[in-house]
Amino acid sequence: MENVTCYDFDKSNSWSEAWQNKGFRTKLIAGLLLFVGLLLFLPYFFAFIEKREGVVINDWLLQLIPARNFSVLIFILIWSVFVLAVIRSVQEPATFLMILLSVVAILFIRIISIYLVALDAPNGLIILTDPLTSLTYGGKGIFITKDLFFSGHTSNLFIVYLCLTKKGDKIFVLLSTFAVGILVLVQHVHYSMDVIGAFIFTWFVVKGVKKLLKP
Repeated sequence: MENVTCYDFDKSNSWSEAWQNKGFRTKLIAGLLLFVGLLLFLPYFFAFIEKREGVVINDWLLQLIPARNFSVLIFILIWSVFVLAVIRSVQEPATFLMILLSVVAILFIRIISIYLVALDAPNGLIILTDPLTSLTYGGKGIFITKDLFFSGHTSNLFIVYLCLTKKGDKIFVLLSTFAVGILVLVQHVHYSMDVIGAFIFTWFVVKGVKKLLKP
């Protein structure tokens, strides 16, 4: 895989310097507005897909894996990566813009793919309890089990991996991404195709966003 870099201006630029760039400013505001709009829409969308009937896939890989609860470890990995992404975004406005637009694009594509691919939860599902992520489901204590194809947990971590530039950061995030991808399978939260699809879709999305951001 070739290295995917972020928005094409000096990484050492401060936020005040980046804000003076009209192209950066326009894309940042548009990205934030779209992101907020999607967050407001998601609870209604998830409520809809949770009520509809889907199909259960005969996933031979999941059948070989006894279901176990790794919610705490998954939570720790996801939010460790999130904290790292925030730190690098404060240091590098370009990184924040790339992550933001990639997340927005992935959300759009996931909404479409989840709508088109109606699935029921895998057999043996153990609810993934993440008090922060669950807020996008409509509130505390609400669990959605049919937001399956493709895995949002995996894709969001992979976005961060593709956008960060420091070698140590990338190694940590990539390992965390693979770990989360494996653990959501062990917990039977996703089918194997959901995790594999996340890597494929995310790779092309970040490549596309990179081209969009070229001056």
